[in-house]
Amino acid sequence: MDSPYNQIAWLLFATALIGLAALRLRQPVIVAYIIVGIVAGPSVLDWVSAHEPMELLAEIGVTILLFVVGLKLDIKLVRQLGLVALATGLGQLLFTIVFGFLICVGLGMDWVRATYVAVALTFSSTIIIVKLLSDKREIDSLHGRIAMGFLIVQDIAVVLAMMVIGSQGAAMGGDEPALLGKLAAIVGKMLGMGALVFVLMRFVLPGVLRAVAASQELLLVFAVGWGASLAAGGEWLGFSMEVGAFVAGLSLASLPFREAISARLASLRDFLLLFFFIHLGTQMDLGSLGAELPSALVLSLFVLVGNPLIVMAIMGYMGYRKRTGFMAGLTVAQISEFSIIFVAMGVALGQVDASALGLVTLVGLVTITTSTYMILYSHRLYAWCEPWLGSFERKDPFRERALETPPTACDVIVFGMGRYGRRIAELLRADGFRVLGVDFDPEMQVRRAGDDLPVVFGDAADDEFVAHLPLSSVKVVVSTLKDVDTDVGLLSALRRHGYAGVITATAHTPGNGHRLVAAGADAILMPYKDAADNAARRIGLSIQQGGTA
Repeated sequence: MDSPYNQIAWLLFATALIGLAALRLRQPVIVAYIIVGIVAGPSVLDWVSAHEPMELLAEIGVTILLFVVGLKLDIKLVRQLGLVALATGLGQLLFTIVFGFLICVGLGMDWVRATYVAVALTFSSTIIIVKLLSDKREIDSLHGRIAMGFLIVQDIAVVLAMMVIGSQGAAMGGDEPALLGKLAAIVGKMLGMGALVFVLMRFVLPGVLRAVAASQELLLVFAVGWGASLAAGGEWLGFSMEVGAFVAGLSLASLPFREAISARLASLRDFLLLFFFIHLGTQMDLGSLGAELPSALVLSLFVLVGNPLIVMAIMGYMGYRKRTGFMAGLTVAQISEFSIIFVAMGVALGQVDASALGLVTLVGLVTITTSTYMILYSHRLYAWCEPWLGSFERKDPFRERALETPPTACDVIVFGMGRYGRRIAELLRADGFRVLGVDFDPEMQVRRAGDDLPVVFGDAADDEFVAHLPLSSVKVVVSTLKDVDTDVGLLSALRRHGYAGVITATAHTPGNGHRLVAAGADAILMPYKDAADNAARRIGLSIQQGGTA
């Protein structure tokens, strides 16, 4: 396998196989990429000798990653960042940096390495969190929205951190007056670049994008070319490529084509980033990794437990229920790809050694792997931890309670006002029943403001909320929720509070249906099966009648 092409081909094939195993284990593919690199590296099979092509692809992948981050940080979105997201994000960053630094010093690290590692521990993976919450249909829930808010704060913080160390790297060397002069020159260059980009963003880029958007392929090529050009320009001006790529993305973030560009870049970003993690894995020495294992386990425990606890404490203080804080807190129980990239920049600048990168990589493997299961099984985990979480909730969770509206008397309550639940509620209302909708998305009330269908904010897993529903007048409760654990908890709460009417639950697999029946559901809806049965009946009727049904 001397040819670089052959090496990359075999690595891609191996990555696909290991990635399939990760998929079956419900793990992010980042874990698979690093494992492939370690196995293909000198410590195990020693497959890779074409380090330069791999490193170039890795650099392009990181550039596109920072470009996409900038592309998603629309200035309007940043302005709308809520107080809760800002306070939670900044509080978690400060807590993790301070206590992470103290732990690192306690483990015998010098202050520079301790600082790098502590900062790296603060960043959570937006890509992984969005994927997991989307898979669980919780991206629009209250805790999902808050988590997205403080992940934006983290994204801004990581870019600022990279800008700081990029400036340090450009200004290294010389005595103090010369250092201050270099720093001043770098700041001046950054301001000049920012002014130039602002002028282009205001007067040039909108017209250029309108012209190239006539071809989706050309739009993609322009976006990559623009990001790579500013990344190269950033390096030429004395700060890092990552900062230049971020500025390039930010310059397009307020334009109407950003979603199209982001969607088309996502696959390219993911493909090229695999080379960064594979290349990282090939640089890992298993012997040195073994020496870092005790420190990695201590720091992993700090991230897995400490980060969620501080988020819960902040959110509880700000007036949210312990369950909302718990679910949001789980999203920061891992470090991100940015953590590894951040420390890799420090290694490239000679400020920390490669063992620090190995340590952070180990922490990443442990925390990403573990937190993935924590998020996937968050409802069961909360049920287990709930008795010990009382101190993370005020006696009056006023901020979350303010989102709730007093429910009115009704005949039917529908939990989950997505497309399926909303359609059920609308048809029942059309038949003359009084229907009340319940959803954990606080925006759902705003969306339904023009309807006469009442929708209240509420958490089906909150026993107190269920107790305050007008159950005495309700004949049927319908749950269209997608999480079977939440449904089981809802069934138990309804019966515990004396509800004696019919409960209809939704299941997407026969196994879940049997579990819900065992928990007390009177009837089971299976949306895909029911829709297919109805479609088949209509098609058969159409054939019999020789027309359309």
